[in-house]
Amino acid sequence: MTRLALKIDSFTYPDGTVAMSDIDLEIKKGEFTGILGSNGSGKTTLLKIMDGLIKDFNGKAFLDGAEIRKLSPKEIYRKVGLIFQNPDDQLFAPTVAEDVAFGPLNMGFSEKDTRERVSNALKDVDMEHYAGKAIHNLSYGQKKRICIAGLLAMGHEILLLDEPTAGLDPMGEYKMMRLLMELNREKEVTIVMATHSVDLVPLFLDRLYILSRGRIVRGGTPEEVFTAPKDMEQVKLRLPHIAEMIYRLKHEDNISFRKIPLTIGEARREVLNLFRDANA
Repeated sequence: MTRLALKIDSFTYPDGTVAMSDIDLEIKKGEFTGILGSNGSGKTTLLKIMDGLIKDFNGKAFLDGAEIRKLSPKEIYRKVGLIFQNPDDQLFAPTVAEDVAFGPLNMGFSEKDTRERVSNALKDVDMEHYAGKAIHNLSYGQKKRICIAGLLAMGHEILLLDEPTAGLDPMGEYKMMRLLMELNREKEVTIVMATHSVDLVPLFLDRLYILSRGRIVRGGTPEEVFTAPKDMEQVKLRLPHIAEMIYRLKHEDNISFRKIPLTIGEARREVLNLFRDANA
């Protein structure tokens, strides 16, 4: 089942800059999809089109088969929510519980239903013990989790995330990605994530699109998309570190790896197979 489908001929900023062109992509139910691109590639603009915030583009965008521009904000926000890169742009209530409750209350849910939704959403993001905590006392990573909880409390089935790991330390990055993976696999939340963190992509994502200068230049599984360093350099990106090392060992040092692994686990298996073949 396709949840989001975009066919965008073009989108131009008021100053005449062409920001999007020839976009054709589908997001299926339950997918964890990445939009990978360097800064300025158009990732945030693409997410805003999916969320109905940008409407003056040439083309069409569909949510569950309905044209997004013909849907009311409430119809969109019952299903889709966008989480900004900086959580301080999204959080405004004094406490965690109040902030997470704001959306459900404004959608017409009763106070009892809202309390239950807030409780469940905070459990989903592992923040159930922070309900009474002041927003300004949270860490940056905790604020990002509360932003996610706010959308889950409204019943959002599709999360759009703009650089969700930006500003986090390596452990914070891993915890955020584990959280998103759990929401995707255990709660069946469809996730679209804009990022430029190539090393995280092969660990978690089902599908990947590379965006360059407002165009989708490649799409598929991470294995299909990450092919060679020169291809990535053309769009101002690189291969995951482990993939680049194995690629160079294969093509510059003539070591006969069967495939180019994208993760440490895959690389370990390839190296072990190489030793086994050598000792056979």
